[in-house]
Amino acid sequence: MARTTPHEDQPLYWRIATQLLGELRDGTVPPGERLPGERRLAEHFGVSRETVRQALEVLRRSGLVSTDRRGSHAALPSEPVRTPSALAFPVGAAHTRTADRATVTWETPPPEHAEALGLAPHRPTLVHRYESAGTAGRRTAVTSFSAVALAEVEELGRYRDRADGTTAAQLGRAYDWMRRAGLTLHHRDSITPLADTPSVRVTRRVHDQYARPLEITDLVLDAQQDALVYEFTLPADGSTSAPPTPPGPVPR
Repeated sequence: MARTTPHEDQPLYWRIATQLLGELRDGTVPPGERLPGERRLAEHFGVSRETVRQALEVLRRSGLVSTDRRGSHAALPSEPVRTPSALAFPVGAAHTRTADRATVTWETPPPEHAEALGLAPHRPTLVHRYESAGTAGRRTAVTSFSAVALAEVEELGRYRDRADGTTAAQLGRAYDWMRRAGLTLHHRDSITPLADTPSVRVTRRVHDQYARPLEITDLVLDAQQDALVYEFTLPADGSTSAPPTPPGPVPR
């Protein structure tokens, strides 16, 4: 018979599921990131590993936690925790707008993206799509990630197994994940008005300290301004300079 709390006619695992959900919602474990192991969770909540396992199953059935061969991960559709200096992903993302949607697919990227990322023709990769609408207008962004990014950034690589185009994809901390993986990020954004429309196209290319491409994004938004190109470098976490020799290449 399932254990119950002293004051609630509820299984203990259900109470633990509720407490864990509260910690996920307050950002203790940001969306997409790995949860502590069952043993650590059991110690944290003062229950058995079996109770933790049952609690995780409750959240899994509700789509709030996903599990793959690397462990369990938060899957809440809430805004990721950010640091004040973090860059928004994708370029042009505006989390205060009235409606937005972000999904990922595993597919062949647009030809210009494949060329920029050094991908072989017709080779699929992780493609992120972002749509947002509000009083200031509409914006859509398509991002393709390179083989390097997927191989070296664990949080991104993990999305391959659930890139079905329907599940919400919270990649707002993608640049933080890249930096934490030891990559120094160099962004180059080109902003160009589209002919005969009130919109502009923003193309962002990101590569690392070894000049390896990481991602390319095409954003279209309602605006009217002159063409502008700017670029800057965001160092990797805890590093002040790039190592003298790059790692081996990732196969195409």
